[in-house]
Amino acid sequence: MMTCRSSNSRGSALLTVLWISAALSAIAFSLANTVRGETERVSTDLDSLRAYYLAAGAVERAAVEKLWTIWFPGRNQPMEPGWIDYAFPTGVARVEIIPETSKLDVNTVPDGRLAALLAALGVEPGRAQTIVRGIMARRNGTAVLNPVPAGPSFSPQAASFQEIEELLSVPGVTPEIFYGTYVPAAEGVQAGPARLVRRGGLIDCLSVYGTGSSVEANTADPAVLAAIGVPPDGIRMLLELRSRVRIDIPRLGQLGQYLGAAAGQLRIDGNTVYIFRATARVRLANGQISDVRRTAAARVKYMPAGYDDWMDVLRWYDTAWSN
Repeated sequence: MMTCRSSNSRGSALLTVLWISAALSAIAFSLANTVRGETERVSTDLDSLRAYYLAAGAVERAAVEKLWTIWFPGRNQPMEPGWIDYAFPTGVARVEIIPETSKLDVNTVPDGRLAALLAALGVEPGRAQTIVRGIMARRNGTAVLNPVPAGPSFSPQAASFQEIEELLSVPGVTPEIFYGTYVPAAEGVQAGPARLVRRGGLIDCLSVYGTGSSVEANTADPAVLAAIGVPPDGIRMLLELRSRVRIDIPRLGQLGQYLGAAAGQLRIDGNTVYIFRATARVRLANGQISDVRRTAAARVKYMPAGYDDWMDVLRWYDTAWSN
């Protein structure tokens, strides 16, 4: 009997040891996964921080190079609207060069063109009418009834928009309408796994520095092109062409039959105010380019020769959407 009890005791002890070993193994496995996850998260955060400073540096470089082409036009290659790619030892960056002439002037755009713009942005007619009335009331100094009781209303005193963000206080304007949103991709349109594409917002189409006449063909938002009367087929062909090459006067002329009467509303140059928007990815230790992207942007005004300040950074954006 004692031999039997001794054997049972040894079996119970062995079973206990096995259970403890299994528990310790599970704890060790969980700890290893946690450590690995934290390491990857820290590595991603570091890549993101490095990418941000790379993007900020690319913005500053492009802004200075643009200044050189303005002050010394005969000695430097012109930097036209579109984009430029930089390859740095620490990574790569694409800088979009967007003149404010690619947008409509919020303080002078006619109400009919404004309504066409909102329709092109997918704003439902009732809300679009409310937004148009609100913008016109602000500009003309007429009272407007706010359909949203909790929102602000304008006093009947004419005042131009000083910053484009003031549109957020216009009745009917939501953050999605102002900043843009994502919508299901149309059939045949390339999109990511989610089958969503970005649709621009008012911030992409209107500006206090915008144009009151023709808009820049290389960088104008599709909704702006629609607002000035470019037919859908013309917009599609224009977007497809400028995704491959920069549109110049000869190429714009070749598209004339597709652009219709709106061909005279297009230009290929900017004025004195530009947005430089850089999207950067850092180079990893193994030489490959990280998947982590960061975007920074600046709105820059160039001053005529003789001013103490050659250029003035009007706004800086630490995070900005980019193609």
